[in-house]
Amino acid sequence: MQDDGFFGEGVAAGYDVGCGEVFSAGDIAATVDFLATLAQGGRVLELAIGTGRIALPLAARGVEVHGIDLSRAMVDQLRAKPGGESIPVTMGDLSSTRVEGAFDLVYLVFNTIENLTTQAAQVACFRNAAAHLEPGGCFVVEVEVPDLQRIPYGETIRPWRATPTRWDFDEYDVVEQGLVSHHFSVVDGSLVQNSIPFRYVWPAELDLMAELAGMRRLERWGDWDRRPFTNLSRKHVSVWESV
Repeated sequence: MQDDGFFGEGVAAGYDVGCGEVFSAGDIAATVDFLATLAQGGRVLELAIGTGRIALPLAARGVEVHGIDLSRAMVDQLRAKPGGESIPVTMGDLSSTRVEGAFDLVYLVFNTIENLTTQAAQVACFRNAAAHLEPGGCFVVEVEVPDLQRIPYGETIRPWRATPTRWDFDEYDVVEQGLVSHHFSVVDGSLVQNSIPFRYVWPAELDLMAELAGMRRLERWGDWDRRPFTNLSRKHVSVWESV
């Protein structure tokens, strides 16, 4: 694995167009509204800031946004966008890298907690978030609900996209609570593969991680528009408070 992890120049160059509905104006607006309301004009830190999908419109709302990211290729994409040069970004791992000062809000979106592929690393991420928070500050995580109930019993593969030029499927390891997301696409007549490992995580497990880090859960929603979280929710947006 290179210094950019699994998000090198090839992935970064097409990231904004390859991630579907999360780049829709409605999804971004709902996310930014939610975070801006929680920030209440305070300092904000995004873990895994990436190409600035959320950080840039949040900063445009007058919020002071800082970021952490492992991938220079992703941050280069951020820097190339209007306003991208003005957002401070510290290079490093989201589970251990520290940024100077304290923040009123730390957030981690779009399943990125799963990029930490061990439970210990995910716990370390919660502790790192808590270490950056002012007393009473909040940590927000957006992450999918593990999709195991949609996989036939005894099987480990879940296809989730198929087009004439792209095929995507997830391969689950229920023993180790891991999955590998496989992506195949046709580029200039050639088949290109990109496979990325993740560790899926349950909502109750995240609550325990937060407790270990000295935080308590305030809210859990089914999406950024604050729809109720139910047994049919495909993801959740959870908020924990530093105590």
